[in-house]
Amino acid sequence: MINRRDLIKHLSTFPLLGGFLGQTSIDPMGVAAKVPVRNLAKELGIRTFINAAGTYTAMTGSLMQDEVVETIQGASKDFMMLDEVQTKVGEKIAALTHAESAVVTAGCFSALTLGLAGVLTGMDQKKVSALPHLEGTGMKSEVIIQKGHSIGYSQALTNTGCKIVYVETVDELKKAINEKTALMWFLNIQSDNGQIKHEQWIEIAKKNGIPTMIDMAADVPPVENLWKFNDMGFDLVCVSGGKAMRGPQSAGILMGKKHLIAAARLSMPPRGSTIGRGMKVNKEEILGMYVALEKFINMDHKKEWKMWEDRTALIGNAAKSVNGVTTEVTVPELGNHTPTLRVTWDAAKVSLPVKVLQENLRNGNPSIEIIAGDMNSLTITTWMLKPGEEKIVASRLKEELQKAAVKS
Repeated sequence: MINRRDLIKHLSTFPLLGGFLGQTSIDPMGVAAKVPVRNLAKELGIRTFINAAGTYTAMTGSLMQDEVVETIQGASKDFMMLDEVQTKVGEKIAALTHAESAVVTAGCFSALTLGLAGVLTGMDQKKVSALPHLEGTGMKSEVIIQKGHSIGYSQALTNTGCKIVYVETVDELKKAINEKTALMWFLNIQSDNGQIKHEQWIEIAKKNGIPTMIDMAADVPPVENLWKFNDMGFDLVCVSGGKAMRGPQSAGILMGKKHLIAAARLSMPPRGSTIGRGMKVNKEEILGMYVALEKFINMDHKKEWKMWEDRTALIGNAAKSVNGVTTEVTVPELGNHTPTLRVTWDAAKVSLPVKVLQENLRNGNPSIEIIAGDMNSLTITTWMLKPGEEKIVASRLKEELQKAAVKS
């Protein structure tokens, strides 16, 4: 039987296909023999890389914790009733996040769609089956959001058939509320780009009997955000599971008021003839998401932060040892709240367009992904690095900058 150390080692080579595991076979003498684990990334020609960029969906988010992988493996061995898994896990998640109820969804985007579906239909099965066709059903049809919060994710809301109504000021918001208003939606990562802040948004909604939803997809850490917005009074809170929490990339959480979660589940699998039928989450992902959440909440966050800072300092020191290169460490306040290294260089001293540098790092061995800025800047985060990879990133970045240094 493959041992745990070897299993974890080989899983790290499968950013896309890590679920294909080695198996045990029996030789003619009746002795268990280890079957080599297939490196499918190598076999299929899929590039793997050191992730110094962050938890981007295009980069497959984050890598699941060992305990999450083990949970998924274990759950795959037994049949379970999907609704019972969701109910039992939802109870645990709700308790951890100060919510009345919760359910695991197919990512944060589907949590938005399903949450609004629950608001629109309540427990009326005919309305559930009608979505996204609202005309003549008696369902409301408008969602209010601030213009500064409109960066594309509201598509999840229009999937229900609803129309988006944009506002900027408190006065515009009050005028926009009418008998068609189903929901007031708030995007946390853009909260500094809207005139109306969280508490006032909730206050106005409650005065008018309008449910509120907040999208905080990538907004942990800090860990407190997992219950902050439930405590604040949002009716529904949506978060991604495959970013900082390192759960399944295809999982998310919808949490909030009990009656709204119950209604949202009517549009989820295993039920058919719903807009959410394709948003399937299997038992393995549900249980894996719970373990990831539990582990994330209980981890030593100060120790983790110190590790990120140390890694960032190592890379920054290597980069700025090259003449003409400067570095700065910032921490985004709202989303991707981790130490973020910005590296800039004087083009007169280092002749290297950032896109060329990005390609050189990408095409090197090992491949490294960073985020390109303007002509002479890039950003790096270290929270998705495996132990020791910070040294590789530091060495390769310094190497590329030094090669491009202009000799005086």
